[in-house]
Amino acid sequence: MTSEPNTETRRARLDLDRTSRIDLPEAVYCQGKTTSDCVAIVSDMLAAGVDTVVATRITDDQHDSLADLNPDQSSRSTMMWRPRPQTGRSVALVAAGTSDLPMAGEARLTLESLGHLTRSVTDVGVAGLHRLQDALTEFEDADIIITFAGMEGALPTVLAGLVPQPIIAVPTSVGYGSSFEGITALVGSLASCAPGIVSVGIDNGYGAACAAHRFLAMSS
Repeated sequence: MTSEPNTETRRARLDLDRTSRIDLPEAVYCQGKTTSDCVAIVSDMLAAGVDTVVATRITDDQHDSLADLNPDQSSRSTMMWRPRPQTGRSVALVAAGTSDLPMAGEARLTLESLGHLTRSVTDVGVAGLHRLQDALTEFEDADIIITFAGMEGALPTVLAGLVPQPIIAVPTSVGYGSSFEGITALVGSLASCAPGIVSVGIDNGYGAACAAHRFLAMSS
């Protein structure tokens, strides 16, 4: 006898109809939740037949227990189950440095769960501008570009002056004192002199991926 998913216990009321409304499923934000709650919520979503399930901000304590649910792809902080069929659309994930990779990884798994192709380009921050120039051909065919940069957050501005694609900036909390844990990069992306950049909140790789999906869905 198959048990029905419990959608109103464990302090979580699952939004199982979200995909039908906005074409994006509810994500499981694990930070601040107990391991047992995270496992139960993901299990209930899978049992309910949610088309794709993403868990973000997984802590080290939660990781192994969620891995027992056999995700299709995983990183240290993000897992996804039941990816959608590929759409043929692609998103370039351009990270200024390797310290920005956790946020880029969150975006990558989210996008791939929604069926989009991704291409990661790493360590092309503006401190070595030649590295970015040399890498431009690696993502010239991408439909959308998401940048990940801390410090002063100059990468999306420089890139927006070089390529025609829409750019979503993810300011990251990477940097020294006057970076103010990402505030400087956030304000820099919002005040950019390059036209057409949009920005999400600090470290919000998941939100950037969802924004890219919305753009791609409207243009397809």
